[in-house]
Amino acid sequence: MIAPPDRTPLPRTFFDRPVLEVAPDLLGRVLVRSTPDGPIALRLTEVEAYDGQNDPGSHAYRGRTARNAVMFGPPGHVYVYFTYGMWHCMNLVCGPEGRASAVLLRAGEVVEGAELARKRRLSARNDKELAKGPARLATALGIDRALDGTDACAPDETPLRILTGTPVPSDQVRSGPRTGVSGEGGDGDLHPWRYWVADDPTVSPYRAHVPRRRRG
Repeated sequence: MIAPPDRTPLPRTFFDRPVLEVAPDLLGRVLVRSTPDGPIALRLTEVEAYDGQNDPGSHAYRGRTARNAVMFGPPGHVYVYFTYGMWHCMNLVCGPEGRASAVLLRAGEVVEGAELARKRRLSARNDKELAKGPARLATALGIDRALDGTDACAPDETPLRILTGTPVPSDQVRSGPRTGVSGEGGDGDLHPWRYWVADDPTVSPYRAHVPRRRRG
């Protein structure tokens, strides 16, 4: 008989570690989004690590800005950014305060509240696609910039919380180049910092960076 996933919230000490330790360890953990209509719970199956000013692929590579300020804050907080003028993406801040590292949540399996996620993801062909990719994940959970800076480790009620879940055994974890990252940051030999659960159908397909064409 398989034991049910552990619903104990992860402590702040879990996130107060190097980002390359935290990222693969997040696989199998459960993200819970509390909404007025009820909770949505997501088992994490794909993530990417970003190591601040040591990482040319990170938003914090060139230092602190108004946009990335949460990345420099205490571990266990949520960093939400808006991209391509269309989509939100959610990250979890790691390491000591001032270090600016974070893990992008790329994909997961909705294990509770699927009916709520379906209302936000009307284009999903099936439940495996509800959170298959970082923008889809954020859309399914109703994540936007209003949640930027949320403390996922707060002792009281919080709209986002990470539960212990069932950690993925190391032999089922795969790693490779990060999706859509340009230049040195997208080099899989230098930064194989995308981690996913082997053979999981909710993991998004890898796509190399494609430069955006300028209009006109």
